[in-house]
Amino acid sequence: MTLSFFDQFMSPTYLGIPLIVLALSLPWVLFPKPSARWLNNRLLTLQGWFMNHFTQQIFQPLSLEGHKWAALLTSLMLFLITLNMLGLLPYTFTPTTQLSLNMAFAVPLWLATVIIGMRNQPTHALGHLLPEGTPTLLIPILIIIETISLFIRPLALGVRLTANLTAGHLLIQLIATAAFVLLPLMPTVALLTATLLLLLTLLEVAVAMIQAYVFVLLLSLYL
Repeated sequence: MTLSFFDQFMSPTYLGIPLIVLALSLPWVLFPKPSARWLNNRLLTLQGWFMNHFTQQIFQPLSLEGHKWAALLTSLMLFLITLNMLGLLPYTFTPTTQLSLNMAFAVPLWLATVIIGMRNQPTHALGHLLPEGTPTLLIPILIIIETISLFIRPLALGVRLTANLTAGHLLIQLIATAAFVLLPLMPTVALLTATLLLLLTLLEVAVAMIQAYVFVLLLSLYL
């Protein structure tokens, strides 16, 4: 029974072919396409309003050079939110519970921010490794610590997204199993457990959106 809880995180296969590619392509099919009409429908208007407000909030503290990343990070935000939300549906697979996929998102984007910083402002980029006013004896130690923290950033991005979604899915399945087992034995306790499951599901919907936002927000801060 314990091992079966982790079956939901296994990538499904059909005829030996992993279906994670299909799961990754599904969100792009669901997004509404822009129309050539003067007035958009409600869904397109809501999507445009969300993207505009998100872009303004994320890129307001950045310089104009950083605004070139707006299309990339906004698309990544919508993509991660859709994947996380679809993973909460029954009989579905959540690709963002795979650490390899999250690291494939985190490492290239983090590396791009580091390369851009080194190319455009090498003095400021290297200056972050040593805070101003550091005592002479602490300079080698602080440089090592800051370098390690710099290379841990992509790992923290991927692990944070994976751990939060995995823990939420496991907790939902554990509480749902408890409610199912307690239903014939103690209906009142099972009803309370089902109420807790409903509240936890609402919390997981919020976590699915917040984790996608935090992922993109940290990338913009690194930028």
